[in-house]
Amino acid sequence: MRGPHDTVAAPEVAAHAGDGITPCLSELVALRAVAGGRRQAQRGRLGVSGHALSPLRGRGMEYAESREYSIGDDARHIDWRLTARTGRAHTKLFQAERERLSLIVADTSPSLYFGTRVRFKSVQAARAGAVAAWAAVRDGDRVAALRGSLREPPVTPAAGPRGALRVLDALVRWYTRPPAEDAGLDVALDHAARLLRPGSRLVLLADPRSVAAIAPQRWPALAQHHEVIVLLLSDLLESQPPKTMLPFSSGGRRVELDLAAATSRQRWREEFSAPIEAALRMLPARGVRVQVLSSHDDSESWLPLLGRSRPLVA
Repeated sequence: MRGPHDTVAAPEVAAHAGDGITPCLSELVALRAVAGGRRQAQRGRLGVSGHALSPLRGRGMEYAESREYSIGDDARHIDWRLTARTGRAHTKLFQAERERLSLIVADTSPSLYFGTRVRFKSVQAARAGAVAAWAAVRDGDRVAALRGSLREPPVTPAAGPRGALRVLDALVRWYTRPPAEDAGLDVALDHAARLLRPGSRLVLLADPRSVAAIAPQRWPALAQHHEVIVLLLSDLLESQPPKTMLPFSSGGRRVELDLAAATSRQRWREEFSAPIEAALRMLPARGVRVQVLSSHDDSESWLPLLGRSRPLVA
């Protein structure tokens, strides 16, 4: 599984490297070393240090408490349930969110559990997700994760290393083998839309063909209020197939594909390269940052996408 592209960013990461076929918790924990360390708290104009306010793209307010209604209160914030229960008008009070949510959405399509260089695409997805989790800890965010499932609930948001470790444990479970029940990326984005709040960060780990199946109009709605980053997991064999006869196993049968033939290469390109090219054109135009992350790339190579003011293609 090792090759000329097998590079690491820190001795700690190399010491805990897995076999490249299944992710292990120790290698995901070690990736904290490449996520940039701990960022110092920002100091505002009033000299108060601590978590910075979220870069709000909407109301950016969370419920704090309810109290009895007073003349001049906004009628839109009346707490109707408490009013009905007590018989006296109450209004909701809100406070600005002080911890951003970083949500990692994991595609668990069976096509990810494959690789020919350094590691499987699934392992690269787990590693990139771990880097995103540690970057969230660095930035003082709460971190959560989910996949497309009709039964498994999301990993609930939590701050600090405790929150990151819960996400890492889920990534190991999800990317060790294809989950028995995968409802698809569309379902995962439905779950994400219910969990996200204005100003959140969304990091999506996905096979390009999963992204191609998502309706284009979904992306602007996400990017309008959130920072959205899509990492397209790929393998060198998919993007640069050799011009030769390749054997495959399908349903227990051996199948040979002649990739020297022009028709076969064209069908191969339509299956693997075309979805990537389409995503690289479509997503930035809808406010989404996107990068192709090949199985042999450094798992943290996408970090420059974080915090950019405009979508970039990398």
